[in-house]
Amino acid sequence: MLRETSRETPMIRASIAAAATMAIALPVLAGGHGGNPAQDARNAHMNLYGFNLGALGAMAKGDVEFDAAIAQEHAANLVALSGMSENGYWVEGTSSEELEGSRALPAIWENMDDFMAKPAALHE
Repeated sequence: MLRETSRETPMIRASIAAAATMAIALPVLAGGHGGNPAQDARNAHMNLYGFNLGALGAMAKGDVEFDAAIAQEHAANLVALSGMSENGYWVEGTSSEELEGSRALPAIWENMDDFMAKPAALHE
């Protein structure tokens, strides 16, 4: 892995953001999985969170050998993901009680401001 310089860092972050955006946008543009663009985009975003958190968790638990460079990559991905707008993902009527295949708990809509503050806190 190449060592980052201050000049390379913005390019790396932009690449991560672009890759995350494409991972979210492509299923939506291609018709998605469930026919609901908000749910498809939300699922893609959450899957990317899960992938990166899972890798860090496996290292933390000792299931895989800790690698600082790889951990940094996953952490940078989480920063990029948490900085992306989730507006439009959390549409009324897309909770697990209302939409087949949704895993979004109805409690999300009870306090949307608090819920939407979570990614911002993670980003900070």
